[in-house]
Amino acid sequence: QVQLVESGGGLVQAGGSLRLSCVVSARTFSSGAMGWFRQAPGKEREFVATITRSGGSTDYATSVKGRFTISRDNSKNTLYLQMNSLKPEDTAVYYCAARTAIWGATIARAYDYWGQGTQVTVSS
Repeated sequence: QVQLVESGGGLVQAGGSLRLSCVVSARTFSSGAMGWFRQAPGKEREFVATITRSGGSTDYATSVKGRFTISRDNSKNTLYLQMNSLKPEDTAVYYCAARTAIWGATIARAYDYWGQGTQVTVSS
């Protein structure tokens, strides 16, 4: 069974940092690209970042470019999202997602598997 489990969320002051992790079942992790999405209360789920299967190519939403970094360690079956210079508008539930295709994607429906989410709250 496919499992994606996020961790690392929490409460942080504006300007602070957090690192999210997503541990993935081995068969799923090695097969394709991964991504991070987020959903704030009353808003639709939105793209944050994506990374190819090899980790050689990444893409980011404009709102997080230069502040967030997506990476993966295939030997540990783990996806990461390093978040720096956090802002109150980054507050949301963050989800990791996996897809079978090897190239990244910026739309939610392109992903086949999802984690349960981890809450990130940034106070002003």
